[in-house]
Amino acid sequence: MATYCLTVARLQLALGQGVRRLHVSAAFNAKAKVSMSRFEPSNYVSYEKLNENVNIVRKRLNRPLTLSEKIVYGHLDDPVGQDIARGHTYLRLRPDRVAMQDATAQMAMLQFISSGLPCVAVPSTIHCDHLIEAQIGGAKDLARAKDINAEVYNFLASAGAKYGVGFWKPGSGIIHQIILENYAYPGVLLIGTDSHTPNGGGLGSICIGVGGADAVDVMAGIPWELKCPKVIGVKLTGKLSGWTSPKDVILKVAGILTVKGGTGAIVEYHGPGVDSISCTGMATICNMGAEIGATTSVFPYNHRMKTYLEKTGRGDIAALADDYADLLVPDPGCEYDSIVEINLDELKPHINGPFTPDLAHPMADIGATAAKNGWPLEVKVGLIGSCTNSSYEDMGRSASVAKQALDKGLKCKAAFTITPGSEQIRATIERDGYSKILGDVGGMVLANACGPCIGQWDRRDVKKGEKNTIVTSYNRNFTARNDANPATHAFVASPEIVTALAIAGTLDFNPEVDYLTAANGEKFKLEPPSADELPKLDFDPGQDTYQHPPAEGGSKLRVDVSPTSTRLQLLEPFDKWAGGDLEDLQVLIKVKGKCTTDHISAAGPWLKFRGHLDNISNNMLIGAVNIENDGINKIKNQLTGEYGGVPDVARHYKANGLSWVVVGDDNYGEGSSREHAALEPRHLGGRCIIVKSFARIHETNLKKQGMLPLTFQIPADYDKIRPDDKISIKGLANFTPGKPLSAVVKHSDGSKDDFQLNHTFNETQIEWFQAGSALNRMKELQ
Repeated sequence: MATYCLTVARLQLALGQGVRRLHVSAAFNAKAKVSMSRFEPSNYVSYEKLNENVNIVRKRLNRPLTLSEKIVYGHLDDPVGQDIARGHTYLRLRPDRVAMQDATAQMAMLQFISSGLPCVAVPSTIHCDHLIEAQIGGAKDLARAKDINAEVYNFLASAGAKYGVGFWKPGSGIIHQIILENYAYPGVLLIGTDSHTPNGGGLGSICIGVGGADAVDVMAGIPWELKCPKVIGVKLTGKLSGWTSPKDVILKVAGILTVKGGTGAIVEYHGPGVDSISCTGMATICNMGAEIGATTSVFPYNHRMKTYLEKTGRGDIAALADDYADLLVPDPGCEYDSIVEINLDELKPHINGPFTPDLAHPMADIGATAAKNGWPLEVKVGLIGSCTNSSYEDMGRSASVAKQALDKGLKCKAAFTITPGSEQIRATIERDGYSKILGDVGGMVLANACGPCIGQWDRRDVKKGEKNTIVTSYNRNFTARNDANPATHAFVASPEIVTALAIAGTLDFNPEVDYLTAANGEKFKLEPPSADELPKLDFDPGQDTYQHPPAEGGSKLRVDVSPTSTRLQLLEPFDKWAGGDLEDLQVLIKVKGKCTTDHISAAGPWLKFRGHLDNISNNMLIGAVNIENDGINKIKNQLTGEYGGVPDVARHYKANGLSWVVVGDDNYGEGSSREHAALEPRHLGGRCIIVKSFARIHETNLKKQGMLPLTFQIPADYDKIRPDDKISIKGLANFTPGKPLSAVVKHSDGSKDDFQLNHTFNETQIEWFQAGSALNRMKELQ
């Protein structure tokens, strides 16, 4: 975009000589000048620069590189001098672009506005997909969302126009499907403010989910930091067939690696089995890699990706990728930190859940397992779509199953919903008849949005607290995530399995072996689904839902935020570190067991407040379990002796000048990239989070906001802390990378405990803490 060129000089003045020089080296490439997307004709794919950097690093390390290493190291700010050690050093990277969904974009753009910079330094986009509640059907739900969220949509559209950010209007589709269709390509490095950004790995991209503050760094032209990932290799042999789908690959991997097995690593798929998976199928696998804690996942460039690029109007990128094909696959002889092998010939359909996405079951076993555990067998609702499984192929395979039922006079016994991934998918499946088949079998087509997958579902068929089962083709199934009902048992499977279960109406139906009864009483078995990978005709783009930033720049435009708004609130800087140790922090809550970002900052109805820090803070930790009483949102106020909600007690402590600490268990903060889970504790007076282990994105988000994320050096020290303790964090005057801090715990009976606390701060991140936040530090450097 012309806008970026207009701002380079200003950015250099604001940030000094370290400012990012835009990726325009491909413009001088003798081979070709190929635009990164049709929306940014003057920003070019830069394989020449990527290749140059890879050759520098390969020579330095003197070893073959994995594909993920090539793409990541190929985007180093300083490939000559950067210290590189998997799992240890922090890399300074220059991503090619940024993508933000509307719920997280609000806070990201508010932070960017606070930075004082005039325009983004890299191609960036906002995607309106999170604020549309599923209620009565796609068109009416969309119209309702546009009305209810008008203030937020207007803010995002005007901020995008002013600061040079492309804006995808509500109804466009889910961010990750839009990225796959328009922006991802082999070798690109993209960061997105959503944990399922890794979806783009299905097109050979390194796409990483981050918090909004990380996005602000990249949009400001500052090198982005990432701890050098380890690399887990998943070798695929054989080929997919029958009822087994790409979704079953990641369901199986999740069962093997668990929700934290991929933490700090990129999962890299390879082997002869890769070629039996469609490009969108590879995206499904990479998407749900977020559920194992992986930094991201990626597949090597192949003919399936080439075909997808050509079908989505990007044949010029495919041709250029062919010229650099050796760059876009692993080097022969490269080594992985660990390897998982899966034979696709032997892989069976899986279903994972309930309450966690890594509880994997072959379809053949789920009936007996459910009966043994008392899980409801009746399927109340089947839901297909979401960012994980809403491709043309997914819809086609589901329609293939539905058509067989219709031909036998059957409809779904369960309620059934369909979420198209994008306006392009919606228009194309409507044109090609899939929507009619899915509707005729009993399905309701929802808006092109996230919907029930993120809790945007006005569900009315069961009461809260009523035990029931739903099956989805989504990615997450944490307690109460989809419908705010903690008694809902949510299971995750492929769209075709979900469709079959919705037709059968029972969880113990295995379509590989079980029979249905036709309307005429005849017994029949569903045949394995079959569908085209891509439409025979070109995709139907549907309605044009993209807003370009003005070509002349946005310097004359205004972005107004009303001081009385309940949806949006300008940010005030957090206070700086006072220079000493943190003394007598009150334990706000000692969390028992799993504590995801859904527990820390719930979505669903709370999404409406994502642009208003004070209002959204009223949901802080309301889903976490208090170890003192096994209660939810019920903790003791140590100043009054009364019990109250977690945000209420935190506000009372802050009003009385009492800083506090949260104590948690393993993999604290797994799930979404939402930085609100870090902003809210900081806003309400929190200083420190002490846990057994963190999920990657949440730990970084806490650092960005000036919090201290610390881990027990001895995990059993968690047991020493009581809910009414006060904790002092010692050693901050000499806070240095790799050096543990210490904790002194004062118990109410006068006794004390002390122990060591580890951290992963580097020198730059320590400066964030000392300045009060990364944004504060950015302003100091201007």
